[in-house]
Amino acid sequence: MSLSKIELSIIIISYNTAPITVNCINSIFNSFKKTDIFEVVIIDNASTDNTLEELKKLQKTYQNARIVGNSENVGFARANNQAVKLAQGKYLLFLNSDILVLDDAIEKLLDFYKSNEKSINFLGGKLLNKDLSPQSSCGPFYSLPVIFAALFLRGDYWGLTRYSPNKKKSVDWISGACILTTRQEFDRLEGFDENIFMYMDEIDLLYRAKKMGATVFFYPNSRFIHLGSASSAKRTYPILQVYKGFIYFYKKHYSFFSNKLLIFMLKLKALVAIIIGKISNNNYLIETYEKAYKMVQMD
Repeated sequence: MSLSKIELSIIIISYNTAPITVNCINSIFNSFKKTDIFEVVIIDNASTDNTLEELKKLQKTYQNARIVGNSENVGFARANNQAVKLAQGKYLLFLNSDILVLDDAIEKLLDFYKSNEKSINFLGGKLLNKDLSPQSSCGPFYSLPVIFAALFLRGDYWGLTRYSPNKKKSVDWISGACILTTRQEFDRLEGFDENIFMYMDEIDLLYRAKKMGATVFFYPNSRFIHLGSASSAKRTYPILQVYKGFIYFYKKHYSFFSNKLLIFMLKLKALVAIIIGKISNNNYLIETYEKAYKMVQMD
């Protein structure tokens, strides 16, 4: 395959997700009519299962799949930046490893982007749960009122903090599970902030993009299944990473006063969750939010 033909580089970061990542890559290649216009660049973040071995088997089937195995888990942001340096395409599509491409979703997304390139800088498709129900995957930036709604008002449920439109829509952010942009736009922002190990990395990227005048759109005609929403109810690690992400994001972008209000809300949320956990004898809630409270206290 001539690298000169490649216009799209699809970037995937894997970590201990062998069958899911293999299914993702198979769905990508099955969705394209012309497989010589794109490449898939996969960075494996030092998986301890058989992910890397399974991915290398795929190279025998898909010659335009490029696989790199890291010797350590460098995090989502740094691995994506690493992949971009290897990528050949003018266009970059960042996909989570737990994505399944439906029909010709990537080609639709790319065609729509190219047709509207003068007015769109970042574009996301419609993410669906495994049962094909809509998965909220875009929303407003996390101002203090939005964070309050997320922490105390079930903001996701009411569509206050994230949602899934049925029409093309200009939004503040789109899920990092599916982001299409150009190499030029990504380089202009100097990539993802590598101080963010995972969670909030796309929010930070798109916040910086908006400040530089870029536009972000949601395009519902390109549909992808995102399995991430089906993860376990015991989500201690993600909750702690979100706490850490909020704190870092506010230190970087907001005022001292806003930071203090954020810390107050995070502490209050943790205390309320601990109390509910003790009343309901829910050890998961107690343990998770005790760790979250200590994290905020140390900040």
